[in-house]
Amino acid sequence: MNKIAKKTVNKLKKNKIKISFAESCTGGMLSSCITSVSGSSKVFDVGLVTYSNQAKIRILNVNKKIISKYGAVSKECCENMVKNLSKISKSKLNVSVTGIAGPGGGTKKKPVGLVFIGLKNGNKIIIKENRFKPLNRYSIQKKTVKKALMMILSII
Repeated sequence: MNKIAKKTVNKLKKNKIKISFAESCTGGMLSSCITSVSGSSKVFDVGLVTYSNQAKIRILNVNKKIISKYGAVSKECCENMVKNLSKISKSKLNVSVTGIAGPGGGTKKKPVGLVFIGLKNGNKIIIKENRFKPLNRYSIQKKTVKKALMMILSII
């Protein structure tokens, strides 16, 4: 994963783009991956781990009604997270992650491995639904970070 993180940091530096993250199920792994690269301080602005629903509401100002109606693991919550992160960070590129890393917590409608990744680049917002396997916590977190980095690379 280090190669893709280096490539991401270098591309962000080359394009003079600041990036920020709001993470839930990855617990800071995405921020850690970026900051493990020397020179990342030139591009990395904010990394928030808003793991609980209360943190999403209190820190990211996610609308309570969105969580009540759709749940924290939803396209709607992911979109609200990334929009509100962009107001806090002022970065050009903002990324949000919310999902179910397991091994528990999944349902038929929302199984373990369901992860939403949101990107806000200027005014453009992309929300991707992912269903990662195998269903073990660490591999789901790693696959989420890799997918987020690939999404970042594809738009810069």
